[in-house]
Amino acid sequence: MDLGILETGAPPGDLKNHFGSYGDMFRQMLGPDYRYSYYDVRGGKLPEQVGRHDAYLITGSASGVYDGDPWIEPLKQFIQQSSGQAPMVGICFGHQIMAEAYGGHVTKSPKGWGAGLHRYDIKRRADWMNSDSELTLSIPVSHQDQIIDLPPDAKVLAASDFTPYAVLEYPERRAISFQGHPEFSPEYATALIDLRRGTRYQQDFADAAVASLQTPNDAVRVAKWIRNFLNAPR
Repeated sequence: MDLGILETGAPPGDLKNHFGSYGDMFRQMLGPDYRYSYYDVRGGKLPEQVGRHDAYLITGSASGVYDGDPWIEPLKQFIQQSSGQAPMVGICFGHQIMAEAYGGHVTKSPKGWGAGLHRYDIKRRADWMNSDSELTLSIPVSHQDQIIDLPPDAKVLAASDFTPYAVLEYPERRAISFQGHPEFSPEYATALIDLRRGTRYQQDFADAAVASLQTPNDAVRVAKWIRNFLNAPR
């Protein structure tokens, strides 16, 4: 399968030198069974047509969907054009901009930052989750924005009190999305938190977030879900 990765952000500071790009993280997570192409969406790069790749994945970003950056509207249009045509996976910012493109609404949450490892309750099981019987899901997060109004055709698969719309599916659109970051290793998530200590995060908050990352997470499980979704018969 030919997978187009739409990179809407990059690790800050020198973290990219140590951990690779967001596209690299997904490549490591999903494994060697795909052909990967990266697009610098912030630099104005998008596939010339939806059929250029078999499926697409949209990464996280430091930008908000409401920021008005010149690359955001073309990306929304590409998402709308892809609807029902090519499978699409959104992560964090990707999760949010897909919701906006499909008719939902995203804002900066008054709940503040989410960081570290968050746990969600499984509310509904999609076919690509197979026979998974776990009742919760734990993955790293790093976000302040949240979806507050769902698109009319969104199905909520996982939720928490902090993030009511943590995992979404759009069956007719052939699209799924996650607010969390299954591609973040605990080491990268820790380094990102440490970089933001004293600026975005207070010390006590950062300490608790880092401590949470020492507990087991479900990144491998989510990677399997995403592969199942991408590989499902069309």
